[in-house]
Amino acid sequence: MSIRVLICDDQALVRGGFRAILDARPEIEVVGEAENGAQAVGLAQRRHPDVILMDIRMPVLDGIEATRKLAADGSPARIIVLTTFDLDEYVHAAIRAGASGFLLKDVTPAKLVEAIGIVAHGDALLAPSVTRRLLERFASTLPVGDRSTDALAELTAREVEVLRLLAGGLSNAEIAAELVVSEATVKTHISSVLRKLGLRDRVQAVIVAYETGLVRLGSAH
Repeated sequence: MSIRVLICDDQALVRGGFRAILDARPEIEVVGEAENGAQAVGLAQRRHPDVILMDIRMPVLDGIEATRKLAADGSPARIIVLTTFDLDEYVHAAIRAGASGFLLKDVTPAKLVEAIGIVAHGDALLAPSVTRRLLERFASTLPVGDRSTDALAELTAREVEVLRLLAGGLSNAEIAAELVVSEATVKTHISSVLRKLGLRDRVQAVIVAYETGLVRLGSAH
């Protein structure tokens, strides 16, 4: 089964460049191109992509609103936000809207293909170091303690600990070393946390950890 990808960017040159890269990969099928968020939403509803490459700054409907609308509509598509600048000020808003991560537009072809594969299989596209920097950059906008700790009531003590370490920007391998368990066990715990909290991926789990006050900036790493 090939991974179905929708490309959304207001610059034809960017869309064409990404399409040329992806068309050369037998495991990927480009199912459409959109030049604004409104087109992206419409195409996603009709063509059911697995992954959407979503630019942020676009006319008619920007990438954040398009992401939010797709998430609200229950679209199963994973969204990768495209940005020109590392830690663009809009990236945090896009992730909160439901994106699974972000890529710089100057990403190498190999990294682009790898990223699509990662999110298509349900993982979030944020390296631990990026998670740390993202949280530091946007600490003032994170509504720390705004969500009731009741949200964590279903988690076991070990799952709460895994969530805390995850929110600190630790990789699965680092969490495994910290807890002296296998990486497979860590993955199982993370999957359970996501299922119990009704979350799409580990990026949203990090946000919940901050919203419940489970971790605070400076204490998580």
